[in-house]
Amino acid sequence: MTAREELSIENLRPIPEKELLSRYRPVSPEGYQDPAEERRYRKERLAAALRLFGHFGFDEGVAGHISARDPEYPDHFWVNPFAVPFSHVRVSDLLLVDEEGNVVKGEYLVNKAAFVIHSCIHRARPEVVGVAHAHSMHGKALSATDQRIEPLTQDACVFHDDHSVFEEYTGLVNDLAEGRRLAQTLGSHKAMILRNHGLLTVGNSVDSAAYWFVAMERSAQAQLLAKAAGTALPIPPEYAKLTYEQSGMDQGGWIQFQPLFEYIARREPDLFD
Repeated sequence: MTAREELSIENLRPIPEKELLSRYRPVSPEGYQDPAEERRYRKERLAAALRLFGHFGFDEGVAGHISARDPEYPDHFWVNPFAVPFSHVRVSDLLLVDEEGNVVKGEYLVNKAAFVIHSCIHRARPEVVGVAHAHSMHGKALSATDQRIEPLTQDACVFHDDHSVFEEYTGLVNDLAEGRRLAQTLGSHKAMILRNHGLLTVGNSVDSAAYWFVAMERSAQAQLLAKAAGTALPIPPEYAKLTYEQSGMDQGGWIQFQPLFEYIARREPDLFD
């Protein structure tokens, strides 16, 4: 072999999976011993998710919010501040809100609908860490029809039999009773269409909740485009179910979020301030 190593079949060898995993850069949210470290992780992911939502055009005035349950005080959650653009939010801007809707850390007001929706879902689903809701364009459009997310594409299969529809639109969600009905309708699912309103997703991490929202918005867009173009051809139920089992688990959503996190972290490092 010369100084310049030749690439050939003879000198190639399989790399053990354990070695490959050791090279994998993203840091998992599991295994933190110090709640302060886990809190920082969740807040960084929350700020990054908000920046990404702004980048994708999911913001609409003061509407829309993403939350992260606090690891030390599970009846408290972190959420974006009222009337601050998604694309401007930094880690230091995030609000810590208690179960009564009081801001216990932060310098901004909290969106009342954010408190109502997120507090009720966090209370009903103890395993949920992240909750995302926004008035994205294609989610709004789909919510104004009688449709659900259909298995028209591989990506849409992550919602196969794993999303619900809140049928009753009664105005802004400012009433805790309405928030409890939303949580009840969500049930054990990862996502929900709010009729005439928008989309909502949850996850066992902020990462997965945010990715599910991106995937749901894009699935809504693909579905509306496909049906406008002609006769839509859904994936057969048995293969939609198989694809869901292969990619619809919460860890799958977490992994899918990592390239998005790397992108926004390098592009806008001030989000960590």
